[in-house]
Amino acid sequence: MIVPFGHVLLLAGILFLMGMFCLVARRNLIMMLLGVEIMLNAASIAFVGAALRWQQLEGQVFVLFILAVAGAEVSLGLALIVSVYRRTGSVDPGVFNFLK
Repeated sequence: MIVPFGHVLLLAGILFLMGMFCLVARRNLIMMLLGVEIMLNAASIAFVGAALRWQQLEGQVFVLFILAVAGAEVSLGLALIVSVYRRTGSVDPGVFNFLK
């Protein structure tokens, strides 16, 4: 492995924290969805780094599952965001009342 495993984990941790900050700090549904995607990509980087470190393919298989879940999450999330925007005219999560 060319890059040390600690550096890979550091990169994954920084990306995960950036995604979590984007998820918590933003008041826009699209940016919140983007934050979740960044967090999933950080987990993928950690899995690939671990797979290369220990010469096991299971980490790369998990990445394929993460990509499939991310694709489904994006399609459903964007459909829900479009639905919320059509009802309220805004993508602010505080405007929409889910109990109606």
